Amino acid sequence: MIIIDSDILIEIYDKRSKVGEAALRRLARSGDTFYITAINLHEVLYGLLKYAKPSEYLMQLPVIGYSKEDAALAAELEFNTESKGRKLARTDSMIAAIAINHNAKLYTNNRKHFSALGKLELF
Repeated sequence: MIIIDSDILIEIYDKRSKVGEAALRRLARSGDTFYITAINLHEVLYGLLKYAKPSEYLMQLPVIGYSKEDAALAAELEFNTESKGRKLARTDSMIAAIAINHNAKLYTNNRKHFSALGKLELF
Protein backbone atom coordinates (compact mmCIF):
# COMPACT_ATOMS: atom_id res chain seq x y z
CA MET A 1 0.00 0.00 0.00
CA ILE A 2 1.25 3.47 -0.91
CA ILE A 3 0.01 6.75 0.53
CA ILE A 4 0.56 9.69 -1.80
CA ASP A 5 1.73 12.87 -0.08
CA SER A 6 0.38 16.31 -0.97
CA ASP A 7 3.46 17.40 -2.94
CA ILE A 8 3.11 14.40 -5.27
CA LEU A 9 -0.65 14.95 -5.62
CA ILE A 10 -0.06 18.55 -6.66
CA GLU A 11 2.42 17.46 -9.32
CA ILE A 12 0.06 14.77 -10.62
CA TYR A 13 -2.82 17.24 -10.71
CA ASP A 14 -0.74 19.66 -12.84
CA LYS A 15 -1.15 18.19 -16.31
CA ARG A 16 1.97 20.05 -17.50
CA SER A 17 4.25 18.63 -14.82
CA LYS A 18 6.97 16.22 -15.89
CA VAL A 19 7.39 15.30 -12.21
CA GLY A 20 3.69 14.40 -12.09
CA GLU A 21 3.96 12.27 -15.23
CA ALA A 22 6.93 10.42 -13.75
CA ALA A 23 5.04 9.94 -10.46
CA LEU A 24 2.07 8.39 -12.26
CA ARG A 25 4.37 6.03 -14.17
CA ARG A 26 6.14 5.04 -10.95
CA LEU A 27 2.84 4.34 -9.19
CA ALA A 28 1.60 2.28 -12.14
CA ARG A 29 4.83 0.23 -12.23
CA SER A 30 4.68 -0.44 -8.48
CA GLY A 31 1.56 -2.60 -8.80
CA ASP A 32 0.59 -1.43 -5.31
CA THR A 33 -2.73 0.03 -4.26
CA PHE A 34 -2.56 3.72 -3.47
CA TYR A 35 -4.49 6.08 -1.26
CA ILE A 36 -4.43 9.60 0.02
CA THR A 37 -5.17 10.63 3.59
CA ALA A 38 -7.91 12.95 4.79
CA ILE A 39 -5.08 15.32 5.75
CA ASN A 40 -3.67 15.37 2.21
CA LEU A 41 -7.15 15.83 0.82
CA HIS A 42 -7.64 18.89 3.00
CA GLU A 43 -4.25 20.40 2.05
CA VAL A 44 -4.75 19.98 -1.68
CA LEU A 45 -8.43 21.01 -1.69
CA TYR A 46 -7.49 24.20 0.12
CA GLY A 47 -4.89 24.98 -2.53
CA LEU A 48 -7.32 24.25 -5.34
CA LEU A 49 -9.94 26.53 -3.78
CA LYS A 50 -7.35 29.24 -3.28
CA TYR A 51 -6.30 29.13 -6.93
CA ALA A 52 -9.80 28.44 -8.32
CA LYS A 53 -9.01 25.09 -9.86
CA PRO A 54 -11.53 22.23 -10.16
CA SER A 55 -11.24 19.28 -7.79
CA GLU A 56 -13.50 16.57 -9.24
CA TYR A 57 -10.62 14.16 -9.98
CA LEU A 58 -9.17 14.52 -6.53
CA MET A 59 -12.49 13.63 -4.90
CA GLN A 60 -12.47 10.27 -6.70
CA LEU A 61 -9.31 9.02 -4.99
CA PRO A 62 -9.59 6.53 -2.12
CA VAL A 63 -9.07 8.29 1.22
CA ILE A 64 -7.88 6.95 4.57
CA GLY A 65 -9.31 8.79 7.56
CA TYR A 66 -7.58 10.00 10.70
CA SER A 67 -8.28 7.82 13.74
CA LYS A 68 -7.63 8.23 17.45
CA GLU A 69 -4.76 5.71 17.08
CA ASP A 70 -3.30 7.95 14.38
CA ALA A 71 -3.71 10.99 16.66
CA ALA A 72 -1.87 9.26 19.50
CA LEU A 73 1.01 8.20 17.26
CA ALA A 74 1.18 11.61 15.53
CA ALA A 75 1.50 13.35 18.91
CA GLU A 76 4.28 10.93 19.89
CA LEU A 77 6.13 11.41 16.59
CA GLU A 78 5.90 15.19 16.81
CA PHE A 79 7.02 15.25 20.46
CA ASN A 80 9.93 12.85 19.92
CA THR A 81 11.14 14.75 16.87
CA GLU A 82 10.99 18.09 18.71
CA SER A 83 12.78 16.51 21.70
CA LYS A 84 15.70 15.85 19.36
CA GLY A 85 15.79 19.50 18.28
CA ARG A 86 14.11 18.99 14.91
CA LYS A 87 10.83 20.44 13.73
CA LEU A 88 8.09 18.24 12.30
CA ALA A 89 5.02 19.98 10.94
CA ARG A 90 1.83 18.84 12.62
CA THR A 91 0.24 17.78 9.33
CA ASP A 92 3.37 15.80 8.45
CA SER A 93 3.23 13.96 11.78
CA MET A 94 -0.45 13.18 11.13
CA ILE A 95 0.22 11.85 7.61
CA ALA A 96 3.20 9.83 8.85
CA ALA A 97 1.13 8.29 11.65
CA ILE A 98 -1.57 7.20 9.21
CA ALA A 99 1.06 5.60 6.96
CA ILE A 100 2.80 3.82 9.84
CA ASN A 101 -0.46 2.54 11.33
CA HIS A 102 -1.56 1.18 7.94
CA ASN A 103 1.86 -0.40 7.18
CA ALA A 104 2.00 1.80 4.09
CA LYS A 105 4.86 3.45 2.26
CA LEU A 106 4.68 7.22 1.91
CA TYR A 107 5.33 8.60 -1.57
CA THR A 108 6.78 12.08 -1.13
CA ASN A 109 9.41 14.33 -2.61
CA ASN A 110 9.71 16.05 0.77
CA ARG A 111 11.96 13.38 2.18
CA LYS A 112 13.62 15.88 4.51
CA HIS A 113 10.29 16.45 6.29
CA PHE A 114 9.99 12.76 7.13
CA SER A 115 13.62 11.64 7.40
CA ALA A 116 13.64 11.82 11.22
CA LEU A 117 10.96 9.14 11.43
CA GLY A 118 12.73 5.80 11.34
CA LYS A 119 9.45 3.85 11.56
CA LEU A 120 8.18 5.33 8.30
CA GLU A 121 8.98 3.65 4.99
CA LEU A 122 9.29 6.08 2.08
CA PHE A 123 8.48 5.11 -1.50
